[in-house]
Amino acid sequence: MDTSRKLQASKVIDAPADVIFALLADPNRHQELDGAGMIRGVAGDAPPIKGIGQIFAMNMNQAAMGDYRMINTVTAYVPDARIGWAPALDPSCDLAEKLGDMDASGHTYTYDLHEVEGGTEVTQTYEWMSVKDPKFLEMFPLVSQEQLAGTLDRIAAAVA
Repeated sequence: MDTSRKLQASKVIDAPADVIFALLADPNRHQELDGAGMIRGVAGDAPPIKGIGQIFAMNMNQAAMGDYRMINTVTAYVPDARIGWAPALDPSCDLAEKLGDMDASGHTYTYDLHEVEGGTEVTQTYEWMSVKDPKFLEMFPLVSQEQLAGTLDRIAAAVA
């Protein structure tokens, strides 16, 4: 497997897997967990994630791009063990118009939870192996290793 388009961070968090999973499954709490500081909050209704294929939208901001919205499709869902989603730029937001025909999709965020002595090991994987647009690919990684670790620290603080 090509690992050149993937970053991972792991941390043992002093909480049971079901508590961490419930936090990750609530898009309304993702802003407080975001170690990159890009999430501004949910756009519209965002009930807890219950399965693969579910969609939720997030309002985002990056200094270089301004405000924009991502539509996230759940790609992984195993209760208390694995959850993940694939963001894609909302074609109706202003940034989509500025980017023209660029396909801003093909990356995922996935969290794997394994109970271990002392809590739950949480591994966050950020990968962009399915990014097809060469212009979009030049922007990666959009999130750093340190920001992934920061997200895990925020998850630990949220469940403390």
